[in-house]
Amino acid sequence: MMKLKQLLQYRTHLSGNLLHGKPGDIRNPSWLHAFTSRVGLSTATGHFTDKGKSSDRVFADYCVYKGKASLSMYPVLPKFSRLDSGGLKVDRRGVMMLTFSPAIGERKYDWEKKQFFALSAVEMGSLISLGSGGSCEFFHDPSMKTSNAGQVRKTLSVKPVEGGNYFLSLSVVNNMLQTNDRLTVPVTAAEFAVMKTACSFALPHILGWDRYMDQKQQPGTDPTSFTSEWER
Repeated sequence: MMKLKQLLQYRTHLSGNLLHGKPGDIRNPSWLHAFTSRVGLSTATGHFTDKGKSSDRVFADYCVYKGKASLSMYPVLPKFSRLDSGGLKVDRRGVMMLTFSPAIGERKYDWEKKQFFALSAVEMGSLISLGSGGSCEFFHDPSMKTSNAGQVRKTLSVKPVEGGNYFLSLSVVNNMLQTNDRLTVPVTAAEFAVMKTACSFALPHILGWDRYMDQKQQPGTDPTSFTSEWER
């Protein structure tokens, strides 16, 4: 019992040092295993407030590095506009951004030639609900409803392979630049599970519902005064 108590105290001390950017006791380097991986979360944060919220911008992408290309994903939060009443309304919903970059050597990638594909909330739902052996495909025209409609076509396909693994392929046809790029990243069943779980966690934030649920009730507002289903 005493050894267990000492171990928990040591882990708490080490976690606190890591959180505040202080060096810890790394005489046993095995603890670094949880922070180093060819597939993992890359984060860059500043100082944290007493409520655990970062005061600086945070970068966090889930990255998968493979032989011919890399894939990263990160959420893009929605944009809000202020109403005359002082409240906020979602002006543009967020997305889950996928970034594909071609490999130019062993563990080297051409970040200048990366291609983007923004998953909407519904497309994230298709990915989340994808069952074993299922596949899906999405088509985007970044210039839709403009004079350049049809000039750039993007296709993202998710196809299963043996062992519960998947191929994620992005095809980008740009008629203006006369280019046709196709990037494919093989994803293991475990990596795909992380992607689906990340989408599930991020979805309420993409919709802006985290802000909605966290809002404070205005003084004098009767919560029962909102429109009910039975009033129509």
